[in-house]
Amino acid sequence: MASSSSLVLHRCWSLLSSQHLACPRRSPRLMLNFHPVSAITAVVTSSTVKASSERCSSGRLGLRTCNSKSNQFLRRCSTNAFVVVNDEKYGNKQVISVTPCLYDYILANTREPEILRQLREETASMRGCQMQVSPDQAQLLAMLVQILKAERCIEVGVYTGYSSLAIALVLPESGHLVACERDAKSLEIAKKYYERAGVLHKVDVRYGLAADALKSMILNGEACSYDFAFVDAEKRMNQEYFELLLQLVRDWGLIVIDNVLWHGKVVDPMVNDAKTVSIRNFNKRLLEDKRVNISMVPIGDGMTICQKKMTS
Repeated sequence: MASSSSLVLHRCWSLLSSQHLACPRRSPRLMLNFHPVSAITAVVTSSTVKASSERCSSGRLGLRTCNSKSNQFLRRCSTNAFVVVNDEKYGNKQVISVTPCLYDYILANTREPEILRQLREETASMRGCQMQVSPDQAQLLAMLVQILKAERCIEVGVYTGYSSLAIALVLPESGHLVACERDAKSLEIAKKYYERAGVLHKVDVRYGLAADALKSMILNGEACSYDFAFVDAEKRMNQEYFELLLQLVRDWGLIVIDNVLWHGKVVDPMVNDAKTVSIRNFNKRLLEDKRVNISMVPIGDGMTICQKKMTS
């Protein structure tokens, strides 16, 4: 069953189609599976949502939604979509919602190396291809590694290697990336592209359970020797991965956790499966964790960037 926010967007798009509002053609180089429930549009989620049409300030017909708890509106004018939260707590802030048209624009302004494009297109035909990070997300990860001037990195959950390849490409020649993955088939694809890209010498592939690999690294005396870590693996293991990585990452290093918004399910009170609940609990613990500075960003399926504070 579609969530109410999905329903709102579906109605909005149907309404806009009837008004013949054109979207820019999608670039074939950057075509992705697009999830209509973006991180921010989840703010309109409610168990009961009423929808009616209204005219925007531009005179175009848009969609207005509201619920009994707060006056919240989703409006669509031409190619601009935003949520207006009519609540003083948010300062009546107009929050951008990433629609397919706007996401096409983001992708059209994303730099994707040719080798990454080839890997993405090969992965697109595979089962579970939605697990691959998006080009804009990989671009941000690579930039964080460059800003840190990182030389030693860890990735927990490699899949076919899109994000780890993006990181390896920007590491110096002496750089070192530990890539943990338990699926042998997808790992073979990742290794093939590491070799094609000329970065295989930078990547230390660890086949098996990531938690075991991280524990082994700690026992091997590698604590506080890594600059950056990215987690995109079993969601119910996030807390354990985080605790292990806190030991491995140096002071002021970064730990990035993917899927913290979980397709918008984290704000839907009707969704209480084990993965969703574990992500909610993990997010709550991070908010209260004084060992790190945090920033949750609505890119991809939501990422939380944690900066490890100086240990006493």
